[in-house]
Amino acid sequence: MKNTHRFFLLLPFWFISLAAVAQKEVTTWYFGNNAGLSFADPANPQPLKDGKMFSEEGCAVLSDALGNLLFYTNGMQVWNRNKQIMAGGDSLKGHESSTQSAVIVPKPGSQHLYYLFTTDFQGQSHGLQYHLIDLSRNGGLGEVVSRNNLVFAPVTEKLTAIRHRNGRDYWIITHRWNSSAFYAYLVSADGITFKPVESHLGSIHSGDNGATIGYMKASPSGDKLAVATWAAVNKIEVFSFNNENGKLAIAVDLGKFDEAYGVEFSPDGTKLYGGKNGIAGGEARIFQFDLAAGSPDAIIHSGKQVAKSVSRKIGALQLGPDGRIYVARNNSNWLGVIRNPNGLGESCDYKDSGINLGTQKSALGLPNFPAFYFQNVQPSTTAVLPSN
Repeated sequence: MKNTHRFFLLLPFWFISLAAVAQKEVTTWYFGNNAGLSFADPANPQPLKDGKMFSEEGCAVLSDALGNLLFYTNGMQVWNRNKQIMAGGDSLKGHESSTQSAVIVPKPGSQHLYYLFTTDFQGQSHGLQYHLIDLSRNGGLGEVVSRNNLVFAPVTEKLTAIRHRNGRDYWIITHRWNSSAFYAYLVSADGITFKPVESHLGSIHSGDNGATIGYMKASPSGDKLAVATWAAVNKIEVFSFNNENGKLAIAVDLGKFDEAYGVEFSPDGTKLYGGKNGIAGGEARIFQFDLAAGSPDAIIHSGKQVAKSVSRKIGALQLGPDGRIYVARNNSNWLGVIRNPNGLGESCDYKDSGINLGTQKSALGLPNFPAFYFQNVQPSTTAVLPSN
């Protein structure tokens, strides 16, 4: 316990305040039932109505360093920047009903190659797959030049990416099904290292296939990992992560949360937010934990409800380029917004009708962005959220 206490006291909770905006790779969002958001002006996000994708849950999007859309996916299909199915971008073995059906990272050392990783739903046989996208093909519209390459099965629906401490490579992290094992795969200029770094700690993800469901998120600085696990595990947990060797350590069980689904860190890494819906829904609530409270026991006891939704179910919690956290409200024209996520308790300022999506609707998912794109953000005090 003493070592655990010392670890959490030494966690680096500072962030770079001079750089107040995220990298522009997260400018465009597509998700849900043809819904979208543009953060071209981070102080004034606008709904998009030109999305072609339906995804009940997982999806991923990538823009370039100038904020121009490159491609997006629900794990089963890939759309190019013209919102058309990319060449070779059909019949991928992910699943739009997987919580985190996809995540995208550039191939280190390349200007035009990208790895797309996908997960199957509910621990099914397609497991974790990788696909290679070459954006130099077809006049810049891209092509999936290699697809449906099995990495490992079975895995849960959890999938995220963390930048390696060397600033060049990446860790792709998932969780083995019927196990307590986290798998971290190194992605470098040499390709994917298929022997993962294994960490066995925290809950065993097993039983009913519903326990495959729920988000895994990294902190923006890449030193912590949070996991929400749906019924029957019904837990939120937080871990330390070593982004040099890929190992997890020091699990803190934050308690029982019926149908836990979304988790997200505040921009400064000091707060963790988790959502739960209650058994079969109808009790959509968001809780906050103060990770700077000190010992694991103090962190556990810092937990408090900070928001509730009129929606029967809420899903993803996703940090935005404006430093705010967006909340997927299932089958709604609205997203909830945590407007000051660095704030303690109710000062986090949750608005259930935070931003209107027009005629499009959210489902349970929002784009699965690697958290390192948000390392330098802080909540905007000037952002104006459109109401229609």
